[in-house]
Amino acid sequence: MAQSTPGAVVSNIYKTPELWEKIVFTFLCLVVYRVGSHVTVPGVDVRAMADFFQTQGQGGGLLGLYDLFVGGNLSRSTVFALGIMPYISASIFVQIAGAVLPQVEKLQKDEEGRKKITQWTRYGTVVLAAVQAWGFAIFTESIQGAVVSPGFGFKLEMVTFLVTGAMFVMWLGEQITERGLGNGASLMIFFSIVEGFWPAIFQSFRFVSTQAVQPLALVFLAGLMLAVVAGVVAITLAARRIAIQIPQRTMTRGRMRESAKNFIPLRINSSGVMPIVFAQSLIVVPGAIAQFSGNERAREFSELFAPGTGLYFLLSAALILFFTYFYTSIIFNPVDIAENLKKQGGFIPGVKPGAKTAEYIDQVVSRITLPGAMFLTVIALLPVWLADMINVPFRFGGTSLLIVVGVALDTMAQMQQHLLLRKYDGFMKKGRVRFRGRNAAGGGGF
Repeated sequence: MAQSTPGAVVSNIYKTPELWEKIVFTFLCLVVYRVGSHVTVPGVDVRAMADFFQTQGQGGGLLGLYDLFVGGNLSRSTVFALGIMPYISASIFVQIAGAVLPQVEKLQKDEEGRKKITQWTRYGTVVLAAVQAWGFAIFTESIQGAVVSPGFGFKLEMVTFLVTGAMFVMWLGEQITERGLGNGASLMIFFSIVEGFWPAIFQSFRFVSTQAVQPLALVFLAGLMLAVVAGVVAITLAARRIAIQIPQRTMTRGRMRESAKNFIPLRINSSGVMPIVFAQSLIVVPGAIAQFSGNERAREFSELFAPGTGLYFLLSAALILFFTYFYTSIIFNPVDIAENLKKQGGFIPGVKPGAKTAEYIDQVVSRITLPGAMFLTVIALLPVWLADMINVPFRFGGTSLLIVVGVALDTMAQMQQHLLLRKYDGFMKKGRVRFRGRNAAGGGGF
């Protein structure tokens, strides 16, 4: 096996044609995404928009939060101003429909049905993008000097460009997921957030130089960021093992010989970063629409849920807890696992195969999901609350780090699998990403 030096790992990536092609394809798609993020919509004064967001959005309002997920496209009024968020919102609605409506749930289990659901999601993306684009056009006209020629023609032009951009971004994300490396939607949000890290770092040092922020407060925030990263890595890799026994198909002296010990790894945070993304999407989209509508009462109502308010913290915590269980129930089906285990002749010691096994697995998942959900809630909201307490003029959100670290780990895990399949060393020690009590590369996993 190749040596585990950084140079050897990079060389192994290049020697793996399939992995290398996926990386290059993903990189090119992201380059296209970032290039399009600098093409502005005609008829908009970008300087006026930037000045507004600098004075109004710096506090971390709904617009600032949405702008964070789309990499500043909203404040620059680019054709990708809506980003991938309409697609994610449409996916949420479709997944909720699958959990509520048996007909949709049945379609999710069939290949042809999943194609229909994909089409519904695309149609929903168009509708949501059109509503958000119209609201953004109205909002843009309300900013003094931001629109050269306001009126119905400008609104129609804005909707056309933004909806087209949102659909193109959705298509890029699907191409990355199908032909590239990692989840396309997550990677786009990842690079949108990372793009703003360097300006934020330089801004932090300027705040220290002007004494707007005390050096001790900045050191405290830096330590908090490291703790958040360490906590995210730990909770992402943590897992609960359920021992199973699967008899082999070979006979030894007339008896069925048992295989070596195996186990089902149940991750404490099976849902990854998606509960945070879902929660923020639901908080941002309705509030953004209300704020873009131009109605004063609607704007006042939206401010009640602005980041930093009590209702924002309560609603975010409730949504994160809900979506953690909801998304886990979607991606993790104990009945299917129990059926597959039964077909292989396997069983959990002390538990009857079939329905009892599914019930046992569901109980374990429900118990270990609670601490994972609470961790996600704390790590997403606590940094924002602490930043308010020490009165820093910028917001440090655990949500951003949670998404960045989570997406990075998921992408590296996929690269790891490609390397290990070719018997190359991966990024981690001995070419394996280790969960607590299990080996992610296989090694006895189910």
